[in-house]
Amino acid sequence: MNAAPQAYGLWLLVAVNTAVFILFAFSFFRPRTGRDWRSFGAFSAFLVALFAEMYGFPLTLYLLSGWLQSRQPGIDWFAHESGHLVEMLFGWTANPHFGPFHFLSLALIGAGFWLIAAAWRVLYAAQRAGRLAVGGPYAHLRHPQYAGFVLVMLGFLVQWPTLLTVLMFPVLVVMYVRLARSEEREAEARFGAAYADYARRVPAFLPRLAGLANRPG
Repeated sequence: MNAAPQAYGLWLLVAVNTAVFILFAFSFFRPRTGRDWRSFGAFSAFLVALFAEMYGFPLTLYLLSGWLQSRQPGIDWFAHESGHLVEMLFGWTANPHFGPFHFLSLALIGAGFWLIAAAWRVLYAAQRAGRLAVGGPYAHLRHPQYAGFVLVMLGFLVQWPTLLTVLMFPVLVVMYVRLARSEEREAEARFGAAYADYARRVPAFLPRLAGLANRPG
């Protein structure tokens, strides 16, 4: 089988989509320190790998084509829609853009970008005032921006999984955890007992459901 001419090889579309999402994330995250730039750079690399396969060259589909064809021989696995692997493997026959996993991915991506943006506003205000960020998303997570990046990447994985991004995802999660631990050591050195008390009350990456349920309206 050959890829349809209009399905892939659209490198201008790769560049445009990558630039749009990177600039969108940049407008929310606004990296300032070397640590910020490392985390943002890793996220940007994930986006490049994703869109290169989504519109450029479908490496994952080529590598898995034999297995996919034997599993579901009635599907043209080199059609662009077939890149929505989760929908296709679960037998979704309608337009994959209206599939349940696609809507789940949009919800994860939207929640991730919202978390990054909401956290940045609180953090920026706290840094200017020289105090610890404890309001907004920081009332429920110690590292909401890193959690936001993970949600965005997870959303893209659900929507358009590739071998490279699947391999990159756990590596990036470990990197974010290490960056978070480094930030915590610096915050504890600066704020002392106030940060230690905050860290005891607020989880790092996963909010406590009870805390969200008791959030004031």
